[in-house]
Amino acid sequence: MSCPTPLRHALLPLAIACAFPAIADEATTLRQVVVTAPAMEAPLTVTTDPRAPRQPVPAHDGADYLKNIPGFSVIRKGGTDGDPVFRGMAASRLGILLDGEMILGGCGMRMDPPTAYVFPEAFDRITVLKGPQTVKYGPGNSAGVVLFERQPKVRESFSAYADASLLAGNFGRNDQVLEAGVGNAGFYGEVTGTHSHAQDYKDGSGNKVHSAYDRWSTSGALGWTPDRDARLELTFARSDGKAAYADRSMDGARFERSNVGLKFEKKRISPLVSKLEAQVYYNYVDHVMDNYSLRSQSGMQMVSNPDRKTQGGRLAATLELGSKTSLETGIDFQTNEHTLRKASGAAVAGYDSLPRGADMRFNSRGVFGELSHELDAAQRLIGGLRVDWSEAEDQRSGKTTSGQTDKNTLKAGFLRWESAFTPTTTLYAGLGHSERAADYWERSKAPGATSTMNTGAASTFVLKPEKVTQLDTGAIYAAGPLKASASLFYGKHKDFIQIRQINAFATDAFNIDATTYGAEADVSYALTQVWKTWGTLAWTRGENDSTGKPLSQIPPLEARLGAGYGDQVWSAGALLRLVQGQTRYDTGYGNIVGQDIGASSGFAIFSLNAAYKPKKGMLLSAGVDNLFDKTYAEFISRSGASVGGFTQTTRVNEPGRTLWLKANIAL
Repeated sequence: MSCPTPLRHALLPLAIACAFPAIADEATTLRQVVVTAPAMEAPLTVTTDPRAPRQPVPAHDGADYLKNIPGFSVIRKGGTDGDPVFRGMAASRLGILLDGEMILGGCGMRMDPPTAYVFPEAFDRITVLKGPQTVKYGPGNSAGVVLFERQPKVRESFSAYADASLLAGNFGRNDQVLEAGVGNAGFYGEVTGTHSHAQDYKDGSGNKVHSAYDRWSTSGALGWTPDRDARLELTFARSDGKAAYADRSMDGARFERSNVGLKFEKKRISPLVSKLEAQVYYNYVDHVMDNYSLRSQSGMQMVSNPDRKTQGGRLAATLELGSKTSLETGIDFQTNEHTLRKASGAAVAGYDSLPRGADMRFNSRGVFGELSHELDAAQRLIGGLRVDWSEAEDQRSGKTTSGQTDKNTLKAGFLRWESAFTPTTTLYAGLGHSERAADYWERSKAPGATSTMNTGAASTFVLKPEKVTQLDTGAIYAAGPLKASASLFYGKHKDFIQIRQINAFATDAFNIDATTYGAEADVSYALTQVWKTWGTLAWTRGENDSTGKPLSQIPPLEARLGAGYGDQVWSAGALLRLVQGQTRYDTGYGNIVGQDIGASSGFAIFSLNAAYKPKKGMLLSAGVDNLFDKTYAEFISRSGASVGGFTQTTRVNEPGRTLWLKANIAL
């Protein structure tokens, strides 16, 4: 729940730079402050460095990091653990993989989405794959896939390294990250420790928001590389934390995660088999939420302790079918079990000794193939097919659906054309289809009142699988000082699973038909060798075809404009974020994360940053976010709850003026 004392003491002082000799052959090159996502350099793919200093400074979780990428929003709940939303699609519609592993939270109210267990600086690369344009990463990823990836260091001889970063800011914000590794051509070991802490922040009006958190994680890898083409790696992770929530009557008192995984990779096996990959993993999440440990409670104390065990694996081979044709094919599987125990009143003192009750169990098995064929030197076709067999079992007692099993065969596929139209321009267009079975949160919604929009399912446990067919197209341009990209999408959703808020205590789930469309764009222009300008744009629109109303939980138009200076030693930048008010909404309807509250106002947020490189391997950066201390809330937000000692708001307000200072040190 708090950082282990030895790790905390090792990371806090800036004098850490003196504790490690410069043992790596080459010091890591540290990047300048990043204020927008990098330009899309490959069709429907955005890649970013999670270790680069970033503005606005993100909370120490995956969702708050993703919100800086055009098209992403975050459903605000408190200071951390928000739910990422891409193009208006949230939760199971957006695949989140940690080094190829699936992790699922335990909380029935989404206190702990998968990104709650992501510590961005523990990874080397974050890759976003837009739309249903790949079949390699599991079923149901209709909105896209986000890959948090590590990259083991390649060594010819013995070497060692250590990297650290420290961050401090107002509202008690402080982060510490330390990564170290050692190895040679045959073996390696790497370990990463992170800790992040913040007190309740204040909005622009000076009102405190119930939002304090404290999080820590440790992760590592042990690898054997018998030659340059083979790698066997054992990975492990452990993390925990606590977080206050401004949108509900309970807080997160524990977010404990344990993980172990094993990977094998072999390249250049034969002229036909260029790569073979195998992976198995185990993830266990033990989550506790209560109404007394992080807030004042004069009434009855309550505690809930769900957990989830997720196990999975993958086997894939890349085949070179010809000089211009390659095929990646494989199988994957996953099973996860959810249990729950709860207590109230005097029983909370011994809740952890109570037996757990079985809740739901899920398993899926899939087979996929993704083929790439070069039509000529400038054009290629990429396509894929996937079939999954999924099963969900209701193990809850006392429910009308107890004992029910729902089995589905899910199909997915896509075909995309890419063309290097000129040396400076790439064009692409792809048509994709994805199907997704209802997830744990959708299946657990109470039946409630009968809805005239219900498609006739016998209960909310058995919902029709979602089906989306989407066109993605766009262009990428790079010539001299100018880089630009644009992506457009148009999707038809059949049996889209929508959540309705019946009253303060109940929701239900049902299928509708919907349409979504929109665009993202980014552009950067180098005025000189040291001065640059950039901008991004994201726009999404949704229609509920079953009712004729706007589709709920769709963020408004957003633009970001920036300018910066950077030489070999100094850099500075400014960022203006412009968000339009949202008048298209459907009050009380949404997804498993949140429902529309009503219209929202537009806002403009201005931020500044500067950085200094005193020597090779060190970067000092500082910034101020929300310079003019604006009071505002995002359209995509949970409703503010009544929490003792705090002002209740319509939405959970965003932080006011935030000052931060960060040091990155490569040793």
